[in-house]
Amino acid sequence: MADRPRTRLYVAAGLAEGVPVGLAPQQAHYLRSVLRLAPGQPVLLFNGRDGEWLARIAGLGKGWASLEPVERTRAQAAGPDLWLCFAPIKRTRIDLVAEKASELGVARIQPVLTRHTDAARVNVERLRLNAVEAAEQCERLDVPEVCEPVTLDALLAGWPDGRALIVAAERGAAPPIAAVAPGFAGRPAALLIGPEGGFAKSELDHMADLPFAHAVGLGPRVLRADTAAVAALACWQSLAGDWTQRPAHRTEA
Repeated sequence: MADRPRTRLYVAAGLAEGVPVGLAPQQAHYLRSVLRLAPGQPVLLFNGRDGEWLARIAGLGKGWASLEPVERTRAQAAGPDLWLCFAPIKRTRIDLVAEKASELGVARIQPVLTRHTDAARVNVERLRLNAVEAAEQCERLDVPEVCEPVTLDALLAGWPDGRALIVAAERGAAPPIAAVAPGFAGRPAALLIGPEGGFAKSELDHMADLPFAHAVGLGPRVLRADTAAVAALACWQSLAGDWTQRPAHRTEA
């Protein structure tokens, strides 16, 4: 595809050649009133299942749009099996965490309520919208699952077999993340980031007794929670995740 369209949208509908796809009203408004596109112009679509498709705008009006997929530009591929579990923080910064987690390839975003968690309420739908928008812009083929908040006790009690929990510990003699990450390359994992006040000692003691939990350090400085989340994800992806792979070429499937 010589001229790759700049506009890329996530849709829930199935994608197949010649099968029309209707857009949500806000997406139609974006194409018509913000981008001022017209029928016949190209848009890229993806749904997390059928790969990425080049589509043409078949019809466009106030609050509605119909697109027709023409050809698949990329086949669906599995992303990293990496979760981000984090204690909710203030609104603007929690939005940033969802956005950057999506850009960094996270498969699941899980807010976790700890003893020192300061945020009283989590707007899961807003987090999901931030994750979707980031996925559209960073050209990933899926959108991370954004889960309802759970308590730390519930998270640990229901932890799945075979998945490592990497706990960012701001205290103690935990080994650096750079020393731990390579040993988990290619394995299902989750990063757990605590609240601004840190994990309670009782929480850290409990996790130290769990065979699937592994404490790591994030350097000599105390990081804010949002910084810690982004830094930990970047380190993990570069040492154990898909940053160890060459970027895929944008060719037709």
